[in-house]
Amino acid sequence: MIRSPWRSLLLALMLLTSLLLLATCGGQASALGTPLYVQNVTADPATYAGKEITVDGAYLWRPGDPSISVLALGVHTLDNGLDAQPLGDAIWLEGFPAELTADLHSPGDAVYGFVRVRGQFASGSFGPNGSYPYQLTVSAAEPIEQVRRVENAIKDTPLADGKVSFFELQRNPEAYNGQTITTQGYYFWNSVIYVLAEGVATEEDGSSPQPMGSPIWMEGFPPDQSAELNVGPNNSYVWGHVEVTGTFQTGGGFGKDGAYQSIFTVTSATPIK
Repeated sequence: MIRSPWRSLLLALMLLTSLLLLATCGGQASALGTPLYVQNVTADPATYAGKEITVDGAYLWRPGDPSISVLALGVHTLDNGLDAQPLGDAIWLEGFPAELTADLHSPGDAVYGFVRVRGQFASGSFGPNGSYPYQLTVSAAEPIEQVRRVENAIKDTPLADGKVSFFELQRNPEAYNGQTITTQGYYFWNSVIYVLAEGVATEEDGSSPQPMGSPIWMEGFPPDQSAELNVGPNNSYVWGHVEVTGTFQTGGGFGKDGAYQSIFTVTSATPIK
């Protein structure tokens, strides 16, 4: 998948616009004090070494090996919001409060968004393999933006004509193991995962869709039906309400990293408008 320079630029401009609005509206001072910008600090680290400072920037946390927990000028991502990377020189963050991540962007493999952070600044070697020359040990933080999400989901009600509800499959998977059945749910694909879920949550503009609940891994969804669903820029994701027929199996070890308890192999699919 091609990384989009436009999304990189957009996220950086969003940061600069947010910070400018805070300054022009008299909001540059907060309970955390008058902030600096990331580039102010990284351009003159000696001035701030050992001091308690407040910095505005784009927080990025991404699990993995190595993991990332940094404050940067901005972030750039793929069109589907995945594989977020920091823009410019980043400051390693130690002790960022996990509860704030609920207000930020969460496309599936990372969390990122614009925040104000207060903490003690230091120069040296920090983070994985000492690859970051700056660190801020966080004493307080607050979001600059708060992301609101919209949920699209099916209801836990029985289906007619011998069809099996998604929730019934989840409650009694062994009863349907190895059977060919018809069910309904929300199909979700983002080139990394292919699942049937009870719903999909998006940001207000429709971006960063994520499956809800405990999804069932799905294989064989017909590509010609994907065009009838919600399709992301450059075909970066597909999601929508569908009825699918196929073989259901359970027992664990399915899908990406063997992380899914059940799998549904599709033989036919119909979008539900």
